[in-house]
Amino acid sequence: MRVAGDLDMHHLEDVRSTLLRAIAEAPPGTEVMVDLMYSSFCDSSGLEALLTARQRALESGRTLRLGAPSHQMLRLMEITDTAWMFEMGPAPRDDASTAGPFA
Repeated sequence: MRVAGDLDMHHLEDVRSTLLRAIAEAPPGTEVMVDLMYSSFCDSSGLEALLTARQRALESGRTLRLGAPSHQMLRLMEITDTAWMFEMGPAPRDDASTAGPFA
């Protein structure tokens, strides 16, 4: 799934529901990639949505990976001591993101 724009309280419900749906629909044992290349801001509600999705993925035998998190998001995760909880890597190729963007 690709997130474009801010990952904040104004977009929380759309992002959370799409994340949880993507996790539920992914085959067990697979990785769900959240492409953050086009998202430059994340507040505490956005981080909470990612943490909830991570927990749901773990409980269902899947992995949640963050692709290309912004410097600001990495700093937020550093401050909150949550960076270690996520798999991270580069953004996927354009054809690898299946859900639409959020603005």
